[in-house]
Amino acid sequence: MTTAVLSGKGLAALIQQQAVEGTRLLDDEGLRPVLAVVVATDDESTLWYVRSIERAAERAGVGCRIVDLGHDASEHVLASVLEDLSAEPSVHGIILQTPLPAAVAADRLVGLIAPEKDVDGANPLSLGRLAVGQPAFAPATARAVVELLDHFQVPVAGRNVAVVGRSAVVGKPLSLLLLGKDATVTICHSKSGELERYTRPADVVVVAAGRTGLLKGSHVSTETVVIDVGTNVLPDGSLVGDVDEASVTGVAAGLSPVPGGVGSVTTALLLLHTVEAARQQSRTTLLTASTSRI
Repeated sequence: MTTAVLSGKGLAALIQQQAVEGTRLLDDEGLRPVLAVVVATDDESTLWYVRSIERAAERAGVGCRIVDLGHDASEHVLASVLEDLSAEPSVHGIILQTPLPAAVAADRLVGLIAPEKDVDGANPLSLGRLAVGQPAFAPATARAVVELLDHFQVPVAGRNVAVVGRSAVVGKPLSLLLLGKDATVTICHSKSGELERYTRPADVVVVAAGRTGLLKGSHVSTETVVIDVGTNVLPDGSLVGDVDEASVTGVAAGLSPVPGGVGSVTTALLLLHTVEAARQQSRTTLLTASTSRI
């Protein structure tokens, strides 16, 4: 059978255009959205991703400030930078890239990102708001999966969706987003046992475990749509996902490629979130100034 290729490039272009239009409107008000990306690693896949954000931001007219603190940055230095960026009016969105140095407690650091600038949904407050249906920026990768499924008109309401991976960055928030669209969600992880017990009966499988070639053709059926969230760098520098593309192609109904799938949509959404954050912060500033004059 033919496996449909669920490319994210067309969708990413549409979202990027929304960001461009939003940036133009803000420019008319004398405001330029600015995204700060805090980096403390020499992990090549992360650096590749950061470079892609920087290039996309330039195309969209969004300011992008890369704050590279080095792979041995201390928790104290990282905390100080995040607090400063959260307080800086000219910065509208903040991302703390992972992985972080081994001795650094990421859970504490993400809590220092101001929720209104938390464009990648890392602060626990953002995840909590997402869980109870309150306004918050969802992690961009999790939202990218949902947007990709919508774009290709893959139904999830009343369908079985298996999410492989339970991270706070993708697996957990994605499950919340899918529940919000009336999917029946199963989260698979390292203690789940035989993966195919959960993935073969699923209508949609999303793989976000960070393990090259984890999902194989034997794990899916001809009715399964597979979304690959993995980004793994091979020794030759090429980028691959968590899906064994060769064995899944020809078996699954659909598959998102790596690269060119979820990643490009994620980057576009980060820029759109930054534009939305800048607009919200501008309105809050105007409202505060107006109230103070009363």
